[in-house]
Formats: sequence, C-alpha cells, structure tokens
Amino acid sequence: MNYQPVIGLEVHIELSTKSKMFCSCSADYFGTKPNTHTCPVCLGLPGAMPKANKLAIEFAQKLALALNCQVQLGSKFDRKNYFYPDLPKGFQISQYDLPFSKKGFLIIRVNGSTKKISITRAHLEEDTAKLSHATINGKRVTLIDFNRSGVPLMEVVSEPEMSSAAEAKAYAQKLQQIVRYLEISDADMEKGSMRIEPNVSLRDVSQVSKVPRVPHALPNYKVELKNINSFRFAEKAINYEIERQTQVLKSGKIPHQETRGWDEKNNRTVSQRTKELAHDYRYFPEPDLPPFNCDQVYFSKLQSQIPELPDQKRERFLISYQILESEATLLCQDKYMANFFEETVKAYKGSPKKVVNWITGELLRRLNQTGQGIGDINLLPAQLAELLYFVDQNRITNATAKEIFEKMIQSTKSASELISELDLVLMSQKELEKLTETVIKNNQKAVADFKNDKKESLDFLIGQVQRLSKGKADPALVRQLLLDKLKS
Repeated sequence: MNYQPVIGLEVHIELSTKSKMFCSCSADYFGTKPNTHTCPVCLGLPGAMPKANKLAIEFAQKLALALNCQVQLGSKFDRKNYFYPDLPKGFQISQYDLPFSKKGFLIIRVNGSTKKISITRAHLEEDTAKLSHATINGKRVTLIDFNRSGVPLMEVVSEPEMSSAAEAKAYAQKLQQIVRYLEISDADMEKGSMRIEPNVSLRDVSQVSKVPRVPHALPNYKVELKNINSFRFAEKAINYEIERQTQVLKSGKIPHQETRGWDEKNNRTVSQRTKELAHDYRYFPEPDLPPFNCDQVYFSKLQSQIPELPDQKRERFLISYQILESEATLLCQDKYMANFFEETVKAYKGSPKKVVNWITGELLRRLNQTGQGIGDINLLPAQLAELLYFVDQNRITNATAKEIFEKMIQSTKSASELISELDLVLMSQKELEKLTETVIKNNQKAVADFKNDKKESLDFLIGQVQRLSKGKADPALVRQLLLDKLKS
C-alpha cells in the first residue's frame, strides 16, 4: 500500500512593534534579563485590563492583504482557554470565528514548477512566556521568562495541501520573505520570532480523487510538530514523521493524534501530549476588548502602503533588465539586495548584467563567508557603480577591482580613493610598450622558444611584464603588444 503525505503549516510570526499586544511593556525582549519586561497585564494579574495595540492590528491586516486573503470588516478577540505554565492567566487572547482575515493563498516554486497553497486564516494573538528546561543541583527544573508573554503574534494557517517536506519548506520560506518585504517582523527563526508547526498525516493513494476539483479525502488523524525554529529542522522533522507514520500504518495501526517535538540531537520526533481539538479550548469572546469594525476606505489605504512584493519584483526584473530567471530569483530573495541592485544599475548606467555578476558573485560570496546581510556592511550602490566604471574605462583590471572591492567594504573608502592611495592605476599603452621591449630584450631564450612554436613561452613573457609593472598592466593589452612585436 502506498501513502501520500498530507501537510499543512501553522506559522507563528512575532510582529515588530515597540510594545506588546495588550500592554505598554517593551516587545523587544530578545537577549534581555529574564522577567524585566513585565506588568500586571502580561503577567495575568487579577484586575488587569488589556488594551489592543493598533499598529499590530495594522501589521496583521497588511500581511493578510499581501497573502491574498479576504480581510474582514468586522472582527473580535476571543479567549482560548487552557492552562500551561507559560500562560499565567489560564487563557490566551486570540481569535476564533471572526479572525482579521481568511481564505488567501501563496504561490510557491519547487523544482521548477509552481503550486498554489491555500491559506485558511491569518489571525492575531498574544505570544506566551518562554520555558527553559534545566538541571539545577541535580534536579530537573523548568524556568519561566515572561518577557515574551504578550508580544504580538500572527498565526498563518494553511490548508493541508502540501505533499512533501520540500513544498512545506518552500511555503515557509516564501512567507518569511513576504513578511520581511512588508517590514512587519524580522522573522528571525534563530531568535524565535518565526516558528513553524507542521501538521503531518498520510493517506492511502487510492483515496486520492482523480476527478478535478473534487476534494481529496483527509486522513482521520493528524500529528502536529511543535515550535520548530529552522527550515532545515522542519524539513527533517516532516521527513522523519512521514517515515514513522508509514511504518505505523503498514503495521495495521492508526498513528495517535498528538503533538510531537523535534529532538535535534537524535534527529527524531518525540511525543509531547495528546492533540487538542477546538472545542477543548472553550473559546468565547474576550469581554475586556470590544469588537472591531473597519470600512473599505481604511483597507484601500492599507493596500496602497503595501510595497512591491517578491513575485512582482522578480517579474519586473526579468522584463526591465533582461536577466536570467535564476538571477532575478536570487536578487529578489532579499528586499535590500534587490534595492541595492536597482540603485547600482541607476548609478552605473552600464550593463545590468555586469551588476548582477558582481552582486551574485563577489558580494554574495563575501556575505556568505561572514554570515552578514547587505544591510550589515558599509557599501553604497554608488561605490560599486564607480568601481565598475573604472573597470570599463580600463583604469584598473578586473582582478584589481576585486581587490579594491574587498578593501572598500573593510574601510568604507571609495574606489577612487583606494586606487589613488594604493597606486593601482593601469599603466598607459606607451608605458607598456617600453616594458614589453625591455622584457623581450632580456628574455631572448623565451623569444626563440615562441618562434619555435612553444606557445607557453608567451605566458612567461606576459608574466614578466606583469612583474615589472607591479600588477598595473592590462593583461589583454600586454598580450597583444607582445604578439605584435614578436611577429614583426
């Protein structure tokens, strides 16, 4: 019997607001001393009254528009009731039947083909506290940091329409890319500001409908993989779970509906608790927060504030700059990289292809080596444009340009400053003619070898000219000058 994976994703994204979702405590908690960003509201003390963060709501609605969702004119917050140590109130302020948006979609690309993934809903809630498990004096303890409690948290829920770990990874990466383009979150998975929770199950391929537009039968169970903070770990966890569930089904059993975690040390999923159903949470409207009502004018204003998104920018790059599809995709992965490319092209006024080559070659090589982003280095588009101009004018060689480029990033100096400071201007043709005459005069054996069809001797002579010029000779011009003189 063959099985087909059925995968849906719940993605949690912390929004980059200054204050928390329902209080004025700072939401910038990462790396701070535990339990220093707290107040009666986010600690859930009796009598504390929440007040909704307006900017967080706008961020949530912008993301909904960017995800092609139906935004709701009327919405409200609900209480999601359950007790864990990370929820001091005993409930979480979330959304249930009237989320800010629903019924959207994302287009993903996997192995050269595209696929449309439907989005069930995108709702806003508050994050929980952070639990840390440790051993102190030989005893296992759980420590709680409430700094994260109450941070605005967006939850984007997909339909179970992905059928491989690669598709799930592509969907999550695309969502992160859009969030960063909107500048509503850094979506940094290492910091926990974006967390992935895949829902994985398997169905018998014989249950898959062959009739277009007829829904596929869903399995009667699902396993949720909780709080995964790495694309690589998510892919591994899904693949492991597919294999585990396959073995369970082949043994004639049905996998338990449960929540499992990813054990990165042993590369396996581990059971955490039985999976809850919606009715277990006893949702009811949040009595301390009134319902929200918006009009179409408000949403039109928000729509006008949404920047050009990755897919739009990619298509425009293909048409406007006549670059390869792979190059446009690479440039548009990062909004700041794409903007850097366009600004460099405007300042350079030369071939966009040359700019692409330098950015996807030298610049990305350095960024990958240092683990930095384009915003972390001191390089302006105009500086790269100036460097390329000097190459075009034969004032420096391409090899010298790469050397200068490295020093530009390290020192923040311009190409012209470094060329002058390091005395790297190429020698003129007249100066090179004198050098080639000297090299020919002092290397008669190599000259004789060349005339006896030993072509490698020409490379030797070129090297001698380069040595005397201290690297300030244009190799192509040197080659031509030597050939002219040796054949005359």
